Amino acid sequence: MIVRRCTLFFVLCTVCLPVRGKQTNAEGWSLAVPGYQITFPQDHLPHYDFRTEWWYFTGNLQGKDGREFGYQLTFFRYGYRPPGKRIPVSSRFVMDDLKFAHFTITDVSNKRFYYDSRVSRGAYGEAGFGNGNRLAWIDNWELSFGSDFHLNASSEKYAIDLHLKPVKPAVLQGENGLSQKADGEGRASYYYSITRLLSSGSIRIGNDTYEVSGNSWFDREWATKQWGENQVGWNWFAIQLSDGSDLMLYEMRLKNGGIDPHSCGKWVDANGLIADLTVNDFELTSTKSWQSPATKANYPVEWELRIPRLKLALKIAPKVENQELNLSVVYWEGAIELSGERGQKPIDGAGYMELTGYRGATPGVKAD
Repeated sequence: MIVRRCTLFFVLCTVCLPVRGKQTNAEGWSLAVPGYQITFPQDHLPHYDFRTEWWYFTGNLQGKDGREFGYQLTFFRYGYRPPGKRIPVSSRFVMDDLKFAHFTITDVSNKRFYYDSRVSRGAYGEAGFGNGNRLAWIDNWELSFGSDFHLNASSEKYAIDLHLKPVKPAVLQGENGLSQKADGEGRASYYYSITRLLSSGSIRIGNDTYEVSGNSWFDREWATKQWGENQVGWNWFAIQLSDGSDLMLYEMRLKNGGIDPHSCGKWVDANGLIADLTVNDFELTSTKSWQSPATKANYPVEWELRIPRLKLALKIAPKVENQELNLSVVYWEGAIELSGERGQKPIDGAGYMELTGYRGATPGVKAD
């Protein structure tokens, strides 16, 4: 087991890796390969030489009266003018990339799930990336960053206004930030997470506004061709446990029903100690499925997770079964609760689960 001590410095922290020459595909898009130096806060900003990237936030929050909520706000950038074809143009309608975002609220107490999406070229500046403190925005959905993060998004039926303060440093996923998703050079992403952010602010549902607090999770990822031709989707988990430890875990699902050997995870204990988890280190067993009445997709929404080397056994269940987003892509993404034991001591927690490829394409990823 490789374990290393993380520093508690976040904003000015730089992780130094040996630098190699940049590699590109035939269209000029950069590939995720070993040797990139991830630097904070610079890598919060967009990477226009890669085809796809996203800024992903989820969280479990509580009102003063104990009412529970989950939320997701994700901004995506999808490049469609390759770097090699970006000749100067005079029309503002010719853009290099498409901006889109997904926004959800789970009202746990009332068993309600709200979701929405937005898409924009940003021809008039109504959407974009990396302008001053704004990392990403579409109309009045906005992610900004100063010393901390701020999320603000409003739809007709619901809204959030949240301040997020990191209480753990950024964690490099995969091998020093290179997350290999499939066989082959470049079938990877650059990927880091902030696994716990102290969150406070407000949630509005209808005409009612609730002051809330809790914990959030931030994933940052960019790539060009991480998806394998034989892969169909993934089961992904972001878990925050009551002893202060956090766990990211995913299974890359194959078309033949198997699990790709590149599936893996990362354990972060309460003190910042990190352990890498390979596909052989965990046992993830589906125990219950839920069928969407809208799309007829069957999602494995309840699980048993065992990680023997960590003496950890958990049961995973959704806080609300119907947390399916039926958009231009269809996937399940929602708040979960956990119970079990670690080292024969009771433990519980909360988190988020993403289940993709159970009906149609997977959001934000192309195979090439």
